[in-house]
Amino acid sequence: MPETFASAVIPADAATVWRTLRDFGGLAAWQPAVTRCLLQDEDSPDRVGNVRNLLMTSGETVVEVLVALDDRERSLTYDIVSSPYAVRSYRATLRVLPLTSSGEAFVGWSAVFDCDPSDADELADSFRDMIFAAGLVALAGYFGGPSS
Repeated sequence: MPETFASAVIPADAATVWRTLRDFGGLAAWQPAVTRCLLQDEDSPDRVGNVRNLLMTSGETVVEVLVALDDRERSLTYDIVSSPYAVRSYRATLRVLPLTSSGEAFVGWSAVFDCDPSDADELADSFRDMIFAAGLVALAGYFGGPSS
């Protein structure tokens, strides 16, 4: 199964960054690929099992479900339920770690998925560069860092 990973240093402390990322319905506030994010259960944005519908800037829709949220480890895991992407069994995790030397946060975003072997490299690169890395640059900008 292909895997992909992107990371960034975010100019805010880990607890502050985690408060933003743990809001499963707040993705559109900082992820430039997402125009709108609607939760199935708006009253429980951190409830495992909650479903979010993402309207992408491309006009396509992605549906994801929250499968794990761990405040102690500052990690959030979600699966894609439906999307225009040619993937199966897609699972992604966001994790926030404190950088003790600077007081900033390190954010890692990873995914593992299944797909046709001929699509693996292109999909892994696309998720890494167009979704994860671009999103993390925008997240840094959201907290006052450089956004490009």
